[in-house]
Amino acid sequence: MTDNQNLLAEQRRALILDEVRRRGGVRVNELTRKLNVSDMTVRRDLDALARQGVVEKVHGGAVPVVEASTHEPGFEAKSALELTAKDDIARTAARMVLPGTAIALSGGTTTFALAHQLLEVPDLTVVTNSVRVADVFHTAQRSGTAGVPRPGAAAVVLTGGMRTPSDSLVGPVADQAIRSLHFDVLFLGVHGISVEAGLSTPNLAEAETNRRLVRSARRVVVVADHTKWGTVGLSSFARLSEVDALVTDGGLSPAARAEIAEHLPELVVAGEPRIG
Repeated sequence: MTDNQNLLAEQRRALILDEVRRRGGVRVNELTRKLNVSDMTVRRDLDALARQGVVEKVHGGAVPVVEASTHEPGFEAKSALELTAKDDIARTAARMVLPGTAIALSGGTTTFALAHQLLEVPDLTVVTNSVRVADVFHTAQRSGTAGVPRPGAAAVVLTGGMRTPSDSLVGPVADQAIRSLHFDVLFLGVHGISVEAGLSTPNLAEAETNRRLVRSARRVVVVADHTKWGTVGLSSFARLSEVDALVTDGGLSPAARAEIAEHLPELVVAGEPRIG
């Protein structure tokens, strides 16, 4: 760990979380020495991590929260987490989209943030299995003069399917619709990403639908905040070798960055020069 007192709160908390997960628990006095910050600062950081549901505070320190691999938070619950990181990731990913291309957006709160950033990119064809993502584009189109979509507005293809807690449409209907389509870039939100499990989700039906999305894309870009690294859901749906780029935020630890660099062609960290 670092002794830099000027670390941003998000960076400092990422370091703390990395240490908690690596060691299985930490004490406040250990963190104050390693981070060279006050006891009060460490306790505030642990409070923030506890509110995110990634650590559990215990007397004198914290331990990691181990969720069941089948646990799937709802859209509203996930929307409240890592808001700044998701907005930064969305702005960065939007710059990777060319006008006139066919793209796909999977379900998730990060792809939802990305959809807002894509409203000004002209002549897109957007394929999505996310009710929330489709609503972003439809709402923007309805706000046009006299309800007429503005020139260059995106053409949106919403797959059918069964609705998940995260408001994604999955299952055989969605899979069949996606199977016949081909898009230039897939922007994929994930529940978890790791070297061992690849990309994973707690929802079995969503895993199969995501596999179809990956197979139909010429380029696969994962958009995920730093807390997703090292998380594993019930079902893996893609290997890291099938991913062309990961767009994430600056909270990713140095150890995680090094590991990602070994397994992915491109790592894009919001606010930093592109690597890969």
